[in-house]
Amino acid sequence: MPPTRVGAMRRRGLFVSGAIQRMRHGPAPGRWILLIGVSLVLGVALRWCGLPAGFLLGPMIAAIALSVAGGAVAVPRVPFQLSQAVIGCLIARTITLPILTEIGAQWPVFLGGVFSVIAVSLIIGWLLTKWQVLPGPTAIWGVSPGAAVAMTLMSSAYGADARLVAFMQYTRVVIVASAASILAAVLAPSADGGGAGSWWPSSVAGRGGTLLVVAVGFVVARLLRTPAGPLLAAIVIAALAQDLLGLKLELPLPLLAVSFAFVGWGIGMRFTRSTLSHAVRALPAVIASILILVLVCGGIAVLLVVFAGVAPLTAYLATSPGGADTVAIIASSTHVDVAYIMAMQLARFFAVMLTGPFLARMLTRWSGYHAADRA
Repeated sequence: MPPTRVGAMRRRGLFVSGAIQRMRHGPAPGRWILLIGVSLVLGVALRWCGLPAGFLLGPMIAAIALSVAGGAVAVPRVPFQLSQAVIGCLIARTITLPILTEIGAQWPVFLGGVFSVIAVSLIIGWLLTKWQVLPGPTAIWGVSPGAAVAMTLMSSAYGADARLVAFMQYTRVVIVASAASILAAVLAPSADGGGAGSWWPSSVAGRGGTLLVVAVGFVVARLLRTPAGPLLAAIVIAALAQDLLGLKLELPLPLLAVSFAFVGWGIGMRFTRSTLSHAVRALPAVIASILILVLVCGGIAVLLVVFAGVAPLTAYLATSPGGADTVAIIASSTHVDVAYIMAMQLARFFAVMLTGPFLARMLTRWSGYHAADRA
């Protein structure tokens, strides 16, 4: 290649690199432009590769990279919560009365799957605490499956390092989401753009009713002030409106893509340099504990397949120790029993919320750790 051409390419590379550096460390609008652009490119690329939830994982990866590089932006709380409500409506479309009746008939298997995952995560956390791999009860809170926001917020009140808990929780979400997306693409590739919707639904009543459900779910969640409140409130309200009032929930694909992006950004922006600096020493143990948890949950899924006759991908996603919203997006992008998956995920969410503080305190005592031992 001629030297002049090499020099020109080098100058272009330096110009692009300098532009990215200025945008990354510049005003928030420039960083938002960079975040949206990279998210769009990654989302389209992942969807082109056949990965379900590409418009979740792409923005999530982009947000992690930007945040760790020092260019984090504040994801607006209102759009983030509205996005959860939209995803709640997406989930509710699959929660029909016949499916709920079928799940109710299998309640022993259902409860067994929920509490098996919780038990495995607590055992792993207890061992990490007893072996003093992580300080105090941090490991117990960090490996708790689901309810990532709630576990992070509550952990500091019980002697855990909230920063390391956040790192463990959201690293698990990323690993689980990536693994589940790849597995879903192999076992049940989706035929649409990553969500149960069309480009612009024809039913005006359905569109209006769905947006009303999103708004009501958002308001109810703000009043109740519960973690993942918009997601849960929208699921309940939308399911009731659909099954009892006959509302046809309509969700345009552009709305779903934007909602997926906000959820991905909300997760990714929690990965800061400060959080990572407190996790460097424990990184091998964190990754190992997450992989062990994922593998054991996969084993529980195999038991559901063999003894309960659940479809393999449905069983894997149902027992997957990821956040309910990310699993919901992946499940809705593939041909699986979404209602079964989300029922088990949400039941585990409530079980962790109710039993987490008590079990964390109990297991911390059993591990021999005392508050006076903290450095």
